[in-house]
Amino acid sequence: MAGKKSGLEDDEEETETITIITTLPLHCLRLIAFLSAFISRLLQSHPFRPASQDPYRYFTWTVTYGTISPLGVPQQAILINGQFPGPTIEAVTNDNIVVDVINKLDEPFLITWNGIKQRKSVWQDGVLGTNCPIPLNTSWRYKFQTKDQIGTFSYFPSTKLHRAAGGFGGFNVAHRSVIAVPYPIPTEEFTVLVGDWYKTSHKALQQKLDSGIPLPLPDALLINGLHGSATFTGQKGKTYKLRISNVGIATSINFRIQGHTMTLVEVEGAHTLQEVYESLDIHPGQSVSVLVTLHGSVKDYFIVASSRFTKPILTTTGILRYAGSSIKAAGPLPIGPTYHIHWSMKQARTIRLNLTANAARPNPQGSFHYGTIPIVRTLVLANTASKIGGKLRYAVNKISYVDPVTPLKLADWFNIPGVFNLNSIKETPTPGPASLGVSVIGTVLHDFVEVVFQNTEPTLQSWHLDGTSFYIVGYGSGNWTPDMRRRYNLADAVPRHTVQVYPYGWSAMLVSLDNKGMWNLRSAIWARRYLGQQLYIRVWNDEKSFFTENDIPQNALFCGKAHH
Repeated sequence: MAGKKSGLEDDEEETETITIITTLPLHCLRLIAFLSAFISRLLQSHPFRPASQDPYRYFTWTVTYGTISPLGVPQQAILINGQFPGPTIEAVTNDNIVVDVINKLDEPFLITWNGIKQRKSVWQDGVLGTNCPIPLNTSWRYKFQTKDQIGTFSYFPSTKLHRAAGGFGGFNVAHRSVIAVPYPIPTEEFTVLVGDWYKTSHKALQQKLDSGIPLPLPDALLINGLHGSATFTGQKGKTYKLRISNVGIATSINFRIQGHTMTLVEVEGAHTLQEVYESLDIHPGQSVSVLVTLHGSVKDYFIVASSRFTKPILTTTGILRYAGSSIKAAGPLPIGPTYHIHWSMKQARTIRLNLTANAARPNPQGSFHYGTIPIVRTLVLANTASKIGGKLRYAVNKISYVDPVTPLKLADWFNIPGVFNLNSIKETPTPGPASLGVSVIGTVLHDFVEVVFQNTEPTLQSWHLDGTSFYIVGYGSGNWTPDMRRRYNLADAVPRHTVQVYPYGWSAMLVSLDNKGMWNLRSAIWARRYLGQQLYIRVWNDEKSFFTENDIPQNALFCGKAHH
């Protein structure tokens, strides 16, 4: 009868095995060790491996047209599962997000995930430079990970002017339970989506732009899709976190709460020094998190959002309601800044990184000493309004971007000629007329780059970069010169994905391009982006490896010159 071997027999057999292995030549042992380590890392990093420690969250979204009346006038909007705004995604660091988008519109459609870095996964970015749009009456599955991220983000349509009709929502990434946060856990969190809104349909707005006519001032501001009636209820003495995003297409806003201050704790995935503000400027595409303690009398208080740098000033209100309140909010509304460019710039400089706090990882945020890294390249990007063919276009360094029918990433992956050329845009502004083109700047993986945004116009600009965060090291008026580097914040600048550039001014950022892919650098003011104020940064090396970039997904859509 077979039985369990004795311990001595086990030891003898193990010793015998070890003896056989150690008799192999040294170069074979090294090869075995290398292959063992390589296979182990490959299994851990392969995009299709089951990540048992990282949960999956599944969503099915049906995108349709529907009728809403936020300004008292029925109008067509883009709904997700019948909702306006769309459903909020609540995730945790490293979660795997799977979203099946069913397009029931009358046009192709894409959603982009504003601020989600898409580590090694540019295929999921949801812009026309990386993805073919989802055809009508079909579905497509996004699959990506909130890798090493926490924070307040959003999503919205990236195709045409769809964003002006809705289809946007909040995207919140909470910290893992094993990671400490640098403030007491709030009683509850509220997602607050503030943005401008037009009564005019998105197709009519698009026709204006196609005709070379700039968009007028929006009709109003909304809070969570409502004008004057969004309500948030809490208990006296408790502290709440408000995750606030500007989801508008054009307008900077100032946010404030009657009788209450706000403690800033997070900006687009980075914990900040906990400065206290009576009001905060939030520019198109930006997100912040604040703590608000309900220390007042039990009644209702106005929440106010007003436009910045516009004439006239647009204002909307919501309600902060104390539980048990029977007293309605009453005026006057708290006063906020209107034009006051210098005020806004001074406030922006007070937003600084909490160097000792953790973010998604246990190491302190200040452990990455960005200010000591040598800069390998400087880009100075100037925005201009121009006429090309008699029609209004917006350009960057004299190139007004036009989306090719073949996504840049597909052309790059399959070596399809005739779609784009590297470095087709100058690295600094040059004189001369603007022209149409496909702007792609070529960089090498892990390049550390200085980017200066030069605003040549009398309106505020807002710039967003997909795929990473960048350190905002300086703001200024007038033209940037290399001497401005003496004014850079090289110690505790905040990394974020969207930066404002003040009228006739400049903003400077430093960025480590550590995420391989084809990344959209665009105006967050959507009419400008639609008419050409965007480009792509190709982050590349000559190694095809799962360690740096996932393979093209099996469900990838093909269009233009790219075929199965």
